[in-house]
Amino acid sequence: MTGRAARLLPFSIDPVVEEVVTIAELGLGYDKRVERGSGKPLVYMTQRKRLDAYLVEQAAAVGVEFRDGTKVSGVEPNGKSATVRVNGDRIAARTVVGADGINGVSARALELGGNQAVGVALEGNLSYGRIDRERFRGRLLIDFATVPGGYAWVFPKGDHVNFGVGGSTEEGPRLREHLRRLCERHGAELEELGELRGFRLPMRLPSSCLSRGPALLVGDAAGLVDPVSGDGMYEGILSGSLATRAVLDVLEGREETLDPYGPRLTRQLAPLLWASWSIKAALDRFPRTSFALAQTQLVWNVVERILQGDLADVRLTRGPARPLLKALALLARAAGDPGRAFRPTG
Repeated sequence: MTGRAARLLPFSIDPVVEEVVTIAELGLGYDKRVERGSGKPLVYMTQRKRLDAYLVEQAAAVGVEFRDGTKVSGVEPNGKSATVRVNGDRIAARTVVGADGINGVSARALELGGNQAVGVALEGNLSYGRIDRERFRGRLLIDFATVPGGYAWVFPKGDHVNFGVGGSTEEGPRLREHLRRLCERHGAELEELGELRGFRLPMRLPSSCLSRGPALLVGDAAGLVDPVSGDGMYEGILSGSLATRAVLDVLEGREETLDPYGPRLTRQLAPLLWASWSIKAALDRFPRTSFALAQTQLVWNVVERILQGDLADVRLTRGPARPLLKALALLARAAGDPGRAFRPTG
């Protein structure tokens, strides 16, 4: 979890943090490598099963009724309300928040979401008993230009290292070999990895509808994954916060529907999505030139401020880093400028 994501929560995540990363080791095609980091925390490493359980505890502590093991089989909007089918029962609801991921029923049933670019990823874990812990302590490794449309990573956790690769949908059949290559480059063997898991990464397009009437989508269900990193924690927490505001507006009579949520979220995410799509396009099309610019200390300082939540819009960058960022923007335009549809107008 990035610092910018953690700052959105009304409580500390310290109880489930397994490693604090202060160094980013960046590579290009497993060859050229640089280290970046000011010594301040960049990201906080945890495991989703631990984090999810902790978030449930925090929600239950303030009155949320959590029903584990239940299955939602359908959602039916009825004008200003909705009916949710849960374990065969029909429950009436004034508002519905779909937070059931890319494979959930809410987006399809509500005819929301849609129009997404989808990436794929594969990851596995290796215990520290089989690899040098000091090599990865306090650092994350990212290798660009290794998987078309994505990258390879190595993340330290409490008792293991997480190896993973992600890229465009077309790379799905080749992910296992990409993962094998990553392991070999960093002193591991694919066959030794445990808990292998593949998943899809939804990335919404500007035409995606996120709210209508009594219903809205958050997180992966809404396709809120960063195009460059594949991370969706910040987007998920932010969308949850804005969803809360929208629901309260309806329940307390300030609004009749949840319709304002979608445009509000889009406006807030626009600067980051514009920058992320642009950087992704530049790295995919011109990896060497883009990496040469992105790994400079000047640009990295900007990246670090974004990760820590101190900078929400790269357009506010001033000083010597600005020409380098403009150069990256020119590369993105030459690569088709997929971020232009998200470009902020204000």
